[in-house]
Amino acid sequence: MNHLAKKYIVLGLCLTFVPLVQSQQMNMSEAKAPIAKKIPFTLEKHGDVRVDNYYWLSDKENPEVIAHLKAEKQYYDSLTAHTKPFQELLFNEMKSRIKEDDASVPYKQNGYWYITRYETGKEYPIYSRKKGSLDASEEIMFDGNEMAKGHEYFSIGGIAISPNNKLAAFGVDTVSRRQYTIRIKNLETGEIYEDTIENTTGGSVWADDNKTLFYTKKDEVTLRSDKIMKHKFGTPAEEDVLVFHEKDDTFGTYVYKSKSKKYIYIGSYSTLTSEYQYLRSDDPDGELQMFSPRERGVEYSVSHYGSHFYILTNKDGATNFKLMKTDENATTSDRWEEFIPHREDVLLEDVDMFKDYYVISERSNGLNQIKINRWDGSDSYYLPFDSETYTAGVGRNPDFDTEILRYSYNSMTTPSSVIDFNMRTKEKEVKKEQEVLGGAFDKNNYKEKRIWATARDGVKIPMSIVYHKDTELNQETPVLQYAYGSYGHTIDPYFSTVRLSLLDRGFVYIVAHIRGGEYLGRPWYENGKLLKKKNTFTDFIDCSKYLLEQGYTSPQHLYAMGGSAGGLLMGAVINMAPGLYNGVIAAVPFVDVVTTMLDDSIPLTTGEYDEWGNPNDKTYYDYMKSYSPYDQVVAQEYPNLLVTTGLHDSQVQYFEPAKWVAKLREMKTDKNLLMMDINMDTGHGGASGRFESLREVAKEYAFFLDLEGKVTE
Repeated sequence: MNHLAKKYIVLGLCLTFVPLVQSQQMNMSEAKAPIAKKIPFTLEKHGDVRVDNYYWLSDKENPEVIAHLKAEKQYYDSLTAHTKPFQELLFNEMKSRIKEDDASVPYKQNGYWYITRYETGKEYPIYSRKKGSLDASEEIMFDGNEMAKGHEYFSIGGIAISPNNKLAAFGVDTVSRRQYTIRIKNLETGEIYEDTIENTTGGSVWADDNKTLFYTKKDEVTLRSDKIMKHKFGTPAEEDVLVFHEKDDTFGTYVYKSKSKKYIYIGSYSTLTSEYQYLRSDDPDGELQMFSPRERGVEYSVSHYGSHFYILTNKDGATNFKLMKTDENATTSDRWEEFIPHREDVLLEDVDMFKDYYVISERSNGLNQIKINRWDGSDSYYLPFDSETYTAGVGRNPDFDTEILRYSYNSMTTPSSVIDFNMRTKEKEVKKEQEVLGGAFDKNNYKEKRIWATARDGVKIPMSIVYHKDTELNQETPVLQYAYGSYGHTIDPYFSTVRLSLLDRGFVYIVAHIRGGEYLGRPWYENGKLLKKKNTFTDFIDCSKYLLEQGYTSPQHLYAMGGSAGGLLMGAVINMAPGLYNGVIAAVPFVDVVTTMLDDSIPLTTGEYDEWGNPNDKTYYDYMKSYSPYDQVVAQEYPNLLVTTGLHDSQVQYFEPAKWVAKLREMKTDKNLLMMDINMDTGHGGASGRFESLREVAKEYAFFLDLEGKVTE
């Protein structure tokens, strides 16, 4: 994806503990691992022949496949039955720290204050608003709890309010495959109209006429976002007009409105390249105008202010991005003029426009920086952040004519705060600080720091670390190392109330900022993808070795976790260095890299070529195969392993982890745990309820804590 539209999965981690030693071994002897039958399937490319004995598991319509998945689930349930009371203890403990009757900080847009709130004992958000003042009566737009009734999974997204404030378009997904159906609601009468638009991303944009709705439609097979459609309120979806078709299957497309409300943008993106078209919001039936045609390797995004567009771009070798400026009527790249130059040591991440100010989001030496500038040049300054490791970011600021900037701040020991900052007076007001209920939390009981490991090629790899002040760092200390390392997505050091269940039981939690993310700028990403992807895996391993060498822990107490592309990381790491870890969780893991990337009917595949490479090219095929976890499973000892997946996963299809587990079970030479927990009702993100998702975390923590012998009743 482009620089400002990175996708990623951030999986929460926390913990507590129970003896795996006797109880789990007894369960293992009683439970029989499901052995998938072998049906050889030959795959040939570039003269290379691979035999996939478990290819048949990719047929979800085959009753034998469903039976096998259910057997895996039953096996997992059997092996973990002794931890069920402890999982419930963890769940209740984690839930007890979270304020149930919580609400977001209200934000103002077009005369209304918008609020998202939760009620005690309920799983889903309630979306409401108040007209003119926070003292006004509340108007409930959507009650997710009522809408979710009768559904195992429920997600509402993309709420778009019409300019006259009377209508709301919204998307609903009840399968967890990220295929949303858009409906339209009258916010004055409560009526939901017959307009029904299926197979969309859920988001949409209103034109100024309050009748025309632009939205993104997905390919029904690949789920690629490939069409921008135009819907006229009150008409059948069959009459919707195709506005733009992204025919290049390595690209996706989306639609949004400028903060100034003057323009509707249609963006096309791939991993390396972006392109925008636009039309005026007051002329929805007008002709699309090309902003600047796509150039391979050139990424850009567009903001509008006054009579100019501002373009954040990597054009002309600006690896860490620069900001350009151009007249509204001269938008092609040959007309762009430099506004903020490129810097080798600072990543320019985003820009927010206000009437009198523009705000720059940067990253320097891995740390977030927010710089405020007056348009008239009379003032320019950075917000002060003093911590060694933290996360700060500009929040939702839909109001253009304001001198208040909303931003957030947190660290691994500091709960998140939402802060309103007056850019003129430089006064700040903490609007909300995350509450940690129960009365036991004191940030001074925890330590956080940043440490640096040296990778095998001499590069320094940063790690953010947090632990309880009473935890002694030695070879007996349990350490959980987490990373993602793909798509240029940075896992920042963030606060987690859930994680306290781990820290309070003596675990050290570490985020390894490995190459493949953008923690140390865009080159950090470039050196962890395509034919440099293995840097991601070796960075993680070298971080682990550093922890062992420095006496933080030992292989008997070192654990690792990653999800999605981070699950690929886990698969590669345990093939390359299985002896470093006692236990590993690979959540919704992308592990069958070569086969998936050769199948362009699988969702997301073609859009991933610039991240992983196109295996139709032998150079990339050979390189992928050399690290693909499924292809590289060998007869050796592996750590205790928990693999999670969802039957309806649209990002990483369920059969990748299912095949991987089957092959591991066939090949591994140890007697360690190998379990797959498959949720037959959900997809990539797991359970949809606010608290139900904590049950999944409780399972993960119980796995680690059981291995540490710290499971208690």
